[in-house]
Amino acid sequence: MLVSMGAMAQMPQKTPNDTLKSPKVLDDKRVMIQIYAPKASEVTVGGDFLSSPKPLSLTKNDQGVWSVLIGPLKPDYYSYTLMVDGVRTMDPKNPVIKQGISSLENMMALTGPETAFEDNKAVPHGEVREVWYSSNTLGMMRRMHVYTPPGYEKGTTKYPVFYLLHGGGDDDSGWNTIGRSGFILDNLIAAGKAKPMIVVMPNGSMPLPPQTGMPDANTMNRMRDLFSSELLKDVMPTVEKSYRTLTTPESRAIAGLSMGGFQTLDLTLTRPELFNYVGVFSSGFFGATADEADTKYAKVLNDPSFNKGKKLFWVAIGKDDFVMDANKKTLAMLDKHNIKYQYKETSGGHTWVNWRQYLNEYTPMLFK
Repeated sequence: MLVSMGAMAQMPQKTPNDTLKSPKVLDDKRVMIQIYAPKASEVTVGGDFLSSPKPLSLTKNDQGVWSVLIGPLKPDYYSYTLMVDGVRTMDPKNPVIKQGISSLENMMALTGPETAFEDNKAVPHGEVREVWYSSNTLGMMRRMHVYTPPGYEKGTTKYPVFYLLHGGGDDDSGWNTIGRSGFILDNLIAAGKAKPMIVVMPNGSMPLPPQTGMPDANTMNRMRDLFSSELLKDVMPTVEKSYRTLTTPESRAIAGLSMGGFQTLDLTLTRPELFNYVGVFSSGFFGATADEADTKYAKVLNDPSFNKGKKLFWVAIGKDDFVMDANKKTLAMLDKHNIKYQYKETSGGHTWVNWRQYLNEYTPMLFK
């Protein structure tokens, strides 16, 4: 059968991109990240596998393929982003992504014994659902992710509830994607290390008003108050109406990372009667809130019964975390008022590498 020259001209031309693989994990735990961009003049990559915010430069070969060899890396789940001639872009060969409120990042996995706690293993699995609800606080439809433990659908048991909050720039999908929360819970429950529970992952990012530059202190305070209102008036009632939950303080836990840790502190020192288990990951009171915290939360901070109402107040942070100063100031305020807490300082910085570990350590301490 003859093919016309016109038809041949319309057939896609083969390029190095056809067989390109990225990321490519090598046997020695090094990773090759590659992108076909023959017309680009500069390509860099940044990610939470780096010890500094400075990105790595990729090198271009004579076929137009840019590449960089990273590592060796400790087995874990990592996120990364490419910059091509100053434009942030995705790795077109990697369909695994983490979604934020205004950006996307690629994810990659290096598995090993170190990742067993967060891997998709052959154990009974719960379900993670996308739940839409009407937010009266915000006047719009909102989404949250809800984890139910294995066997939930077939039973009648009521479960304790753990409200798990993400950080700034993320949405309610963060803990379920790069956070690996569903798999971490599955593995802990299967091993008998954690009690079966419902985990609610709301969207803590409030709609921002039109603005230029970073939000000012008044805007940040408004966002804080909006989140608190939405959680208490919309999220919690929806969960307690739609799921078989235990609704006593002894059956409720809350924890959050970074912005979510700030939100956790605010709720804990405003409505201390709601949650008997509290976790603060890589966080503290920031900016103007740090200056006003001693006054804003004076009633609760000076309440001698606060410690009696908390079975767990757990604070964890990496020694290289850029919010360490805010964390230390917050702990000093708690110390001043004799608020009891457990403190853990780990290696590393402000990354999901730490936050998954914190979730894995915090969850087994709940509802004991």
